[in-house]
Amino acid sequence: MDAALSHTVTDAVATVVVRHPAKRNAMTAAMWRSLPPLLEKLAADPAVRVLVLTGEGGTFCAGADISTLRGSPAEAQELSVAAEEALAAFPKPTVAAVRGHCVGGGAQLAAACDLRLAEEGALFGVTPAKLGIVYPASATRRLVALVGPATAKYLLFTGELIGTGRALRSGLVDEVLPVGSLDARVAELAAVLAARSQLTQAAAKEFVHGRTDRDAHWREQARTAGDAAEGVAAFLERRPPRFTWTVPGRT
Repeated sequence: MDAALSHTVTDAVATVVVRHPAKRNAMTAAMWRSLPPLLEKLAADPAVRVLVLTGEGGTFCAGADISTLRGSPAEAQELSVAAEEALAAFPKPTVAAVRGHCVGGGAQLAAACDLRLAEEGALFGVTPAKLGIVYPASATRRLVALVGPATAKYLLFTGELIGTGRALRSGLVDEVLPVGSLDARVAELAAVLAARSQLTQAAAKEFVHGRTDRDAHWREQARTAGDAAEGVAAFLERRPPRFTWTVPGRT
């Protein structure tokens, strides 16, 4: 497999892998196009409760395949923004598992995930200033929300790479793991997320993203779902809860 996205579903966790080994998993135009429909499919699958995004081998994603920018940079950016927005809108928890380079479009994808775990030695960068490209407004807002205006300006103005220490301090990543322990920690976290109430997670995700207009909708969902009753019963009976509410499939 040369350049493509692949995915597996195991124990309620969908793992999407960016594969382009010849170019440090850089995203081609075809790969950008393929991500939104893949995410739509996984969102509609009731067997999927969590999504993990990672890169093949020792790197996450080195950005966009620069050769795809020669024809139409505007089109390439439109594709990356569509993929980023589809990932941000995924209605279930998403985790980026980062090794090696997470740069440019790779950083866009990681920032669009709900949580980011990184292996020591990973490098992060937002590099449009090196190419004379205007970074998309949506991606800029998302970056500022994560790291604040000062660090966002540093990353955008300089295009320099930062290590896991600064990424953790700035809020760009949530945890930094020793080399060799990333997969185990991601699996542990994904299992925790999969065991929690999907109703709570879906509502919280919308609220965090600013959809406070949906408060009445989620109160009605909570009233009829049964998750709260199950959670209380499980607590009193000292057993793990068995939450049944799932994200409705799209028609």
